[in-house]
Amino acid sequence: MEKYGVNQLRKMFLEFFESKGHLKMNSFSLIPHNDNSLLLINSGMAPLKPYFTGQEIPPRRRVTTCQKCIRTGDIENVGKTARHGTFFEMLGNFSFGDYFKHEAISWSWEFLTKVVGLDENRLYPSIYEDDDEAFDIWNKEIGIVSERIFRFGKEDNFWEHGAGPCGPCSEIYYDRGEKYGCGKPGCTVGCDCDRYMEVWNNVFTQFENDGHNNYTELVQKNIDTGMGLERLAVVVQDVDSIFDVDTIKALRDKVCEMAGVKYMEDEKTDVSIRVITDHIRSVTFMASDGILPSNEGRGYVLRRLLRRAARHGRLLGIEGRFLAELSKTVIEISKDAYPELEEKKAHIFTCINTEEENFNKTIDQGLSILNGFVEELNNSGKKVLNGENAFKLYDTYGFPLDLTKEILEEKGIEVDTEGFNKAMDKQRETARKSRKVSNYMGADSTIYEDIDTALTSKFIGYDKVEASSDIIAITAEYKEGDQVTSELVDVISEGTNGSIITAETPFYATMGGQIGDTGVIETESGRFIVKDTIKVAGDKIAHLGYVESGELKNGSTAKLSVTADRRALICKNHSATHLLQKALKMVLGDHVEQAGSYVSEDRLRFDFTHFQAMTPEEIAKVEAIVNEQIDKDLKVKTEVMSIEDAKKTGAMALFGDKYGEKVRVVSMDDFSVEFCGGTHVPNTGVIGTFKIISEMGVAAGVRRIEALTSVGAFNYYKEMEDELKAAAKAAKAEPAKLAEKIETMLAEIKALTSENSKLKDKLAKNSAGDALADAVDVNGVKVLATSVEDTDMNALRNLGDDFKNKLGTSVVVLASAKDGKVNLIAMATDDAVKKGAHAGNIIKASAALVGGGGGGRPNMAQAGGKNPAGIADALAKAVEIAKEQLNA
Repeated sequence: MEKYGVNQLRKMFLEFFESKGHLKMNSFSLIPHNDNSLLLINSGMAPLKPYFTGQEIPPRRRVTTCQKCIRTGDIENVGKTARHGTFFEMLGNFSFGDYFKHEAISWSWEFLTKVVGLDENRLYPSIYEDDDEAFDIWNKEIGIVSERIFRFGKEDNFWEHGAGPCGPCSEIYYDRGEKYGCGKPGCTVGCDCDRYMEVWNNVFTQFENDGHNNYTELVQKNIDTGMGLERLAVVVQDVDSIFDVDTIKALRDKVCEMAGVKYMEDEKTDVSIRVITDHIRSVTFMASDGILPSNEGRGYVLRRLLRRAARHGRLLGIEGRFLAELSKTVIEISKDAYPELEEKKAHIFTCINTEEENFNKTIDQGLSILNGFVEELNNSGKKVLNGENAFKLYDTYGFPLDLTKEILEEKGIEVDTEGFNKAMDKQRETARKSRKVSNYMGADSTIYEDIDTALTSKFIGYDKVEASSDIIAITAEYKEGDQVTSELVDVISEGTNGSIITAETPFYATMGGQIGDTGVIETESGRFIVKDTIKVAGDKIAHLGYVESGELKNGSTAKLSVTADRRALICKNHSATHLLQKALKMVLGDHVEQAGSYVSEDRLRFDFTHFQAMTPEEIAKVEAIVNEQIDKDLKVKTEVMSIEDAKKTGAMALFGDKYGEKVRVVSMDDFSVEFCGGTHVPNTGVIGTFKIISEMGVAAGVRRIEALTSVGAFNYYKEMEDELKAAAKAAKAEPAKLAEKIETMLAEIKALTSENSKLKDKLAKNSAGDALADAVDVNGVKVLATSVEDTDMNALRNLGDDFKNKLGTSVVVLASAKDGKVNLIAMATDDAVKKGAHAGNIIKASAALVGGGGGGRPNMAQAGGKNPAGIADALAKAVEIAKEQLNA
């Protein structure tokens, strides 16, 4: 077996499925598009979900991709073993209601054995325990003896995620040999050791789960199959792990060269080598897709990986910045498949260098602080670092929690994770939100930490949208080359971006899921446009934006005006989330807890704990309850009270939130009572109406609802009405009769399609004319090879069956040119097969003459081609091969 490289294998896979009629699509971005359920693309099918669900029409019903993916679920184990990694490429072939199990299984086997050249005797398929159809295909069609086909249960070989499409899987394992095994008696497929490696997974999406494990057959069955490119390379190259395949080894060797070390000589050194090798791949690809380091979301994933790699570089003795230089190797080995790496390399290097430099500025001081904590723990005989100290390392020195845990683990010390989370909650509006300033202004977020801590801001906007207050601090943004910095200034002038902080403000700062207000700040000398409002370090509220005209001075009195109509819409959506949470508890149960929210003027998003998809009936019931409370025009009352008194009222607190001694309680009569610091409507009738537009899963045990109220809902209804009218007009029917008209049209289409098919068959038979008379006798078998004009593959099959019936013991080969392409089919009766005929081999030999390829079973095979001019030669070759088979 040839030991193909990673780049060769990728190319071979994509070209193979292109030959099977698949459209090759480039890898999608790691940033999910219109998919709030994912932080990063983590599988080949993830970006194709709209095609599987029917939300979007695929460019072709057969698609093949090599998708870049990142998974960080077990990041702590990366490096410690050679099994784990965060970045990988997923090879996949997909069918959206086209082919199904026969083709998927056959092609996976053909690619692995015929194209890659894996030994058939070392490949073992597995199936879902009840999938007899897949068993028969493997056993009777592929020819795998039953003893080598493994049946596994739902946990291993059935793909599903709550309610929705699901189905059985069929995996293919490769026996890598005893040297990779555990040596235990009975070691076989399914063992946890490294001997039997799964290289392919066929997912047959054929059922719909209603959420209660009741399954119905899908009309449109889909195929989602694929395999990890690196895993395949491990098998093909017969190496120990993904870190030993050619491309990753080249990167690994570069790490060793930079550090002046060798791999597989020291266990601790090997851990660092693997961490850096894996993480720089993820970091480089994430940066190429426009992900920037930050303290939340996918930006935080990038920061964690980059800083973990930087720290392990130090452990190896690498001086100064080195990750951007290392990323050049990533780009070099992968740019042919991912040209965006080369196109964005300047951005990639800047992104990596800046973040690594920032980390290098703080890591020595942070390590010094951490060593001080360790010394204190050792002196006191304790083995757990408290959460507040771990948070200080995170907030001040940029140490992600897992980095602190990793460093301390090496010293036998644990971290109080719960305490860390509490500290994070307490300061998330001064740490996380201040870092958002750097996203908006491109400035160092620590600028706010330089402001006098005695200066604070007070929000006074619960019952007003205008106020006057003194400016107590100003920041301005300056650009020098490619670098953007922010400084504290006394004056900010026209055209300058920056932020203004006042002693009091009616502007609500982003918090608790509610987005910040926009508006205007004016003084006698200037006008500042507020684009966003956030909380920053030291109980301050920063108004972010730019000077539209004149200049604003620190210490001057300003008039602050919130965009009132936008605030009103935000209030409606925010109040609706309170009604929604109570309605969810009523319909789904008391286990429902808020897990996050996002409230803007356009819509609301509400995340909640629940362990399966909501049914349409549950969604409708929740929606009805919320609208019922809106119709009741409930009075919305807010009170500030002690947390003990608040709890006595039965008010719902946000799961995991940290509260002070005094809390604000928002009640909507007796229906809803919650802790909340946000702005609300005076009564629920103001909300107008409520409409749920989506419900989806975002994490294990967490669901998300998106909904509209007021203007947003009415606009939505108007759009739906316009679409209904347009559809009715196109169908030439009244809207009320549209469904009936569509059913009639579908019935007509079905009848016409059937009639058209019959006519095609008839035309094909007529065009074949007296072809039967051209059949030749070869040892008692009639061999017929002829061409038919403008006929598709389905009609050729029907015609072939008709000829076989008329000829008796026979081999029939038919070819047709249609739309500039060639359809080629060979068929043999069972008794002809017994005499030596093999349709698959006939097709293999003749398809090349029409510029194509194909194959199949002894009794039936087909192929496509691009050269109609070669049909006559292909048919002549088919007769020649058939005669050789029957005369053997």
